[in-house]
Amino acid sequence: MTTTPPGRPESPGAQHAPLVFTDPGGRQHSAPARFGPPAHRDAALPLRARRVLLGRREVQCVQVFLSRADAAHPAARALLDTEAGTALHLARALEGTPYPYLFPSVLGYELDAPEPFLLYAAPRGVPVGRTQVTSAADHRVFARDLALALCLLDGEGLVPRGVSPATVHWDGTALQLWGLEGTARIGRPRSPWGRAPYCSPEQRRGEGHVDARDAVWSAAQVLYQVVTGRAGPADRAPEDLARHRALAGALPRAFAPAAGRPTPAALLELLAPEDARRLLPVAAGAARTRHEAFDRTLEAKRRASEALAGDPAGGADGAAGAEAAPGDVLCPYCLEEIRLDLSHLYVTDDRNQYQPLDLSGITNPVRRDDAMRAAVQRCAADPDFPDHYIPVPYLTHGRPLTVAMIGQSSAGKSHLLTQMIAEITDGGLKRYGVDWQSVNPEQHARFVRERVQPLRSGKVLAHTERLHEFAQFVESLLLTDAHGRVRPVAFFDLGGEDLVRTDEALRFLLGVDALVFVVDPALALPLPQLDALRAHLRVEVDRDGDTAFDTVLDRLPRKGPYLETPAVMVLGKADLLRFQPPVDRWLEEGPAAAIGPDQFLAESADVHALLHRHAGQAWLRPFDAFRRCTLHVASATGGRESGGRYPAGARPRRVLEPLVSLLAMHGIIEAPGGAASFGVGREAQ
Repeated sequence: MTTTPPGRPESPGAQHAPLVFTDPGGRQHSAPARFGPPAHRDAALPLRARRVLLGRREVQCVQVFLSRADAAHPAARALLDTEAGTALHLARALEGTPYPYLFPSVLGYELDAPEPFLLYAAPRGVPVGRTQVTSAADHRVFARDLALALCLLDGEGLVPRGVSPATVHWDGTALQLWGLEGTARIGRPRSPWGRAPYCSPEQRRGEGHVDARDAVWSAAQVLYQVVTGRAGPADRAPEDLARHRALAGALPRAFAPAAGRPTPAALLELLAPEDARRLLPVAAGAARTRHEAFDRTLEAKRRASEALAGDPAGGADGAAGAEAAPGDVLCPYCLEEIRLDLSHLYVTDDRNQYQPLDLSGITNPVRRDDAMRAAVQRCAADPDFPDHYIPVPYLTHGRPLTVAMIGQSSAGKSHLLTQMIAEITDGGLKRYGVDWQSVNPEQHARFVRERVQPLRSGKVLAHTERLHEFAQFVESLLLTDAHGRVRPVAFFDLGGEDLVRTDEALRFLLGVDALVFVVDPALALPLPQLDALRAHLRVEVDRDGDTAFDTVLDRLPRKGPYLETPAVMVLGKADLLRFQPPVDRWLEEGPAAAIGPDQFLAESADVHALLHRHAGQAWLRPFDAFRRCTLHVASATGGRESGGRYPAGARPRRVLEPLVSLLAMHGIIEAPGGAASFGVGREAQ
């Protein structure tokens, strides 16, 4: 994995091309640039590199980029995203410390362009695979620097999986570690990466979970080659370690199976004890300070939960309606109450016209149930409303659970909801014991055809056309929990503008069972990396919060200190902030295998701290108002649109987690401590 591109920029007389990029602080720049010929850094990877002379003063840089063809592949973009995220994370974490020299110095990036790229200061030194580290004193400094780099990454929860003679640079006095595209977070499932003998056997096979000691194996192999001039065996310790004084004392255990290897800190202690003592861990006090406001609010909610624990009605929201008998339900179109009426059933014919369905001649119960599943009932609850029809299964499984999306039209609610439903139908809830079925097969097929498929192919969805009602019904599904109980779940999109201007909102909101408040980062967060987007959209940061949030909170009835309807807050379009802590961490988190007692609390604390610091308390009103409310980051598309499309296709990330939280609060997903305490933490059990 070479990091020094061959070739130099074009001659000084060549024409300059403008290069637009964002610096690590989030500010956008444009500078003339001259480019050298590109070359693959590694023949097995799509990433390319070339020399760049940047600006009028022609500062020497290196651009790591993807060609337009490679950028069309999500896996290739993910590699560049990983490298960018790691480089930017290290730049922030090591600022003001003596250690930035150990890693590449990132100058800027532009990752949503047709040819996305990273811009680095010129590398220091050359890869040790192409040079020699000759003296014993150099060996000691080299080994110390390499162990220091591993310790610093370990302290950030990161493991460099690409450590090899091609990615470790040496300039005669200090080391610089490249190969950041292979970085992984500790605890993630291992995937095969790297080349023997430099990747550990566990990493090469893709077994178990990423461990900081994976990189210790790689470092030991590099040190062995630097000292001896040859590569070691791929699956065991070299037999001649004892002959080399620089290796004998520190490396024998580094080639053991992962559980027996030293940690990076232990390796540094062996190689350079004084440096190990100077390398103090980052104080945990800063994290506690960031979360103080969250902790205070959560503690008040826990006390309220304890007060409700002895009240039989206190947790009634949890599983209400799951076993209810057929009766009045809210029509998802006209918002009037309706109940099953067998005399008003219809089916569609081959011309897609509604024809009356007569069940009197169907005595076989299996055939009768099948006919009713495909049938719809004409709703006549509001004679002034246009004709509309309700799928029969929606009326026969108790009270539907209504989920309403709240937020400005710019927040991306429609894309988020489409991807949320698509994840359900892909089986995303199975790990929690929940299965799904369409309420009406024809209606669901149309939803997939008109919304899911275009979005997944990279097309930007058009704004939903609304009738005169404010609550736009989107889709409904039948969810079956681990005990076989079936409940309809209906999804609504409440437009921010409609909520503000109509008094009809009150009637619908009184019957809503769960609320998803979607935060638009461009409106909420005055971060410099969003300035260009705001200028393009012609919007400004609103320190007063989302008016749609305020309208809903002001109209919902409150019986005590908190609203009892389960709610979540989602920082949407999180891909725009994918290199901003703590969004960078959470966007990479995979779904939990099972619900734990403190599920989503760490994510909630981090998102709360981000909004509290940058957006202000007005944007956190839903969290303050609802007793059970978790906070999430999610991206429905994975990147910015360009010309009505997403260049690498729409790549959803963490879109299902907000719904998992709501389903746990309603008892459809079983949660430790019960539905009534989910979202307020272990102490509320």
